[in-house]
Amino acid sequence: MRRLSDTIGRLAAPRGGPDPMAAAGPDRLADLPAFGRNPGNLRARTYVPASIAARPALVVVLHGCTQTAAGYDSGSGWSRLADERGFVLLFAEQKSANNPNRCFNWFAPEDVSRDHGEAQSIREMIAAVVALHDVDPARIFCTGLSAGGAMTAVMLATYPELFAGGAVIGGLPFGTASGVVQALDRMRGHNMPGDATLATLVRDASAHAGAWPTLSVWHGDADATVDDANADAILTQWRALHGVSGAPDTHDGGGDRHRIWRDRGGRAVVEDHRIAGMGHGTPIATRGPEACGTAGAFMLDVGVSSTRRIAAFWGIAPAVADAPAVPEPTPRPARLRPEPQRLEPAGVGAVINDALRAAGLLR
Repeated sequence: MRRLSDTIGRLAAPRGGPDPMAAAGPDRLADLPAFGRNPGNLRARTYVPASIAARPALVVVLHGCTQTAAGYDSGSGWSRLADERGFVLLFAEQKSANNPNRCFNWFAPEDVSRDHGEAQSIREMIAAVVALHDVDPARIFCTGLSAGGAMTAVMLATYPELFAGGAVIGGLPFGTASGVVQALDRMRGHNMPGDATLATLVRDASAHAGAWPTLSVWHGDADATVDDANADAILTQWRALHGVSGAPDTHDGGGDRHRIWRDRGGRAVVEDHRIAGMGHGTPIATRGPEACGTAGAFMLDVGVSSTRRIAAFWGIAPAVADAPAVPEPTPRPARLRPEPQRLEPAGVGAVINDALRAAGLLR
C-alpha cells in the first residue's frame, strides 16, 4: 500500500500536459438556467440531439476534478453517441465557489445525503429535464469519472428508484468517507469497511425497497490517484445489493478484463472493466470500430470506448465488437511517477494544503 506522504506527493506534483479545463472541441452544451432550489449551487447543462427518440432515455454525466462539462463531453464523446441514438444528456457542472478544483464534494456529508446539497441539486436537474423532454422515467442513467464517479455512486445510493443503471469510472464506493482524512485514506485503498457494511451503507441511504440500478465499474490497474481497491469495494457493495455472489462470466480481450455478474434470470446486473496498464482517467477509442471522443488530460486512448460500452450495457446503444487496444501516441500523465519533492519544514503545511485542494479534499 502507498504511504500518505506518497499520495500527497503525487497530488502536489505539477502534472503538465493538456489543461483539463480546456474543452477538446466546441462547446455543444446548453445551459439549463432554472431547475429548482439548487441547494448545492451547481450549474446544469444539457445536450438534446436534433432528432430525439420518442420518450428518450436520459444520461446524467458528472465530470472529474478540474474538468468542465463541455470538456468532458468532448473527450468522452457522449454527445456524439446521443446524436447517433437519440437520447438526451444532462451534465451537472461543479463551480469553483463550491470547490477550488471543481470537484464534486463526494466526501462531504452535507452534499451526499438524500434531499440535501449537491445530490439534491442533481435530482432537481433531472426532474426538470424529464419534464422538458418527455424522458422515459424507466430509462434514466448516471455516469462519472473520479470525483464524478464517486458522486455517481452517491446518486445511485441516495435515489436508487430514479435510475435504471449507472457507471462509475475511476471512482469510490458510496458512504466510505466523511471528511478529508478518510477521503485520502480511501483514495489510497486503505481501511475500507467490511463487505457487509458496504452494502448496508447503500441500503441505509434511502427507504428504497425495489430493484436496484445495474452498475458498470471501470478502473485502470495502473491508477496512481484512486487505488483500484476502490473498484473492488464498489463491486462488493453492489453485488451484495443484487444478490449475485457466484462466479462471473469473464472475457479478456484488447487489454480489457471484462467480468459480468448475472441475476437468476440471466440479466447482467453488475459488470467490471479492468483496463491493463491504464492510469487515472476515462477510457476512450479515437479510431477503429468504436471510435468516440478525443484524447486529452484524463481522457485516455486505450482503444476501448467506455462511452459506447456503457451505453450498450444499459441497452440504449448497440453492442460493440471487441477492438484491440492501440498504443497511445504520448505517455499518459496519470501513469508518470513524479520525483519526490524536498520540503522545507516551514513549507510542509502549505504544500499539504495545496495537495488536498488539488484533490478536491479541502475547500
